[in-house]
Amino acid sequence: MSHFDRNPFIVIWEVTRACALRCLHCRAEAQYHRDPRELTTEEGKSLIRSLREMDSPILVFTGGDPLMREDLFDLAAYAKEQGLHVSLTPSATPRVKPHVMRRAKEVGLNRWAFSLDGSTAEIHDWFRGTPGSYDRTIRAIEYLRELEMPLQINTTVSKYNLEDLPKLAELMESMGVVLWSVFFLVPTGRGRNGDMISPEEHEQVFHWLADLSDRVSFDIKTTAAPPYRRVLAQRGTVPQGKGHLRAPHGVNDGNGFAFVSHIGEVFPSGFLPVSCGNVREQSLEEIYREHPLFQSLRDPDQLKGKCGMCKYRFICGGSRARAYALTRDPLASDPTCTYQPAVEKAAEMEG
Repeated sequence: MSHFDRNPFIVIWEVTRACALRCLHCRAEAQYHRDPRELTTEEGKSLIRSLREMDSPILVFTGGDPLMREDLFDLAAYAKEQGLHVSLTPSATPRVKPHVMRRAKEVGLNRWAFSLDGSTAEIHDWFRGTPGSYDRTIRAIEYLRELEMPLQINTTVSKYNLEDLPKLAELMESMGVVLWSVFFLVPTGRGRNGDMISPEEHEQVFHWLADLSDRVSFDIKTTAAPPYRRVLAQRGTVPQGKGHLRAPHGVNDGNGFAFVSHIGEVFPSGFLPVSCGNVREQSLEEIYREHPLFQSLRDPDQLKGKCGMCKYRFICGGSRARAYALTRDPLASDPTCTYQPAVEKAAEMEG
């Protein structure tokens, strides 16, 4: 049984797909204009209220660019009134102004998350498809620090910034971030197979992050990288979060995690785009707890191939989103994991 059979640890709500940027890996394939089918303010508040029945998971407003919604801070204030921890992941566009960041602090936002995919403007702006994005992000971060707003930085690891990761880590330290959330690219939306790093490079980055976490002041979290937990277990390391809203157990697609789209569709994650229902027709509680796909994703014994025979399947389970993206089967083995459980088992038997 999963620790998250009843309730997710985190719910991501894609409040809009509108965004001024053209990021090469965009999961949402964001557009410049809002979709008239978006959940309304009242529908959004109903969704927020429903989270109280699910043990009040962390709520993250994402997009697109959530700042494209005029009612965003009304929704955030309402979520805070309901007792939720609320985070925001806006795009670094001209909409990010000092008065907007002050408003976020006034409503009690728990954390502001920006994306930074390179230590230089050349790398980041190319990745984000918008000249000036890097400079705008840095200016906004400096103002957030003045406001003493807890800052999270999201970085998507791809073949375009792999060699830049050490410099990015140095930048995290200098910025005083509370959390560096390291995403490993999943080829969905605008992301392509050729944008990903190799399986061997995944493994190398996992070990590098494990070493790094021992000597930096900020917390490190990975996304779309369950094998990182396997690496930590192999090293005899117990993940020690630094106290910033971290899950007590490993979260995976559909297992402690739920994603609600701009039109109310519910997915196991934003990177695993298989719709399991719509909050306009069913409660999020019912979909998360009862839909067969969600239930399967929370049962490690239903995994196939080497993931199904792996002794680490209960703490890792492989990226279900990446398995789906590359094989169209969300229960297949994670194709980017280098670990071979059959080889290790044979070695143990010989020993």
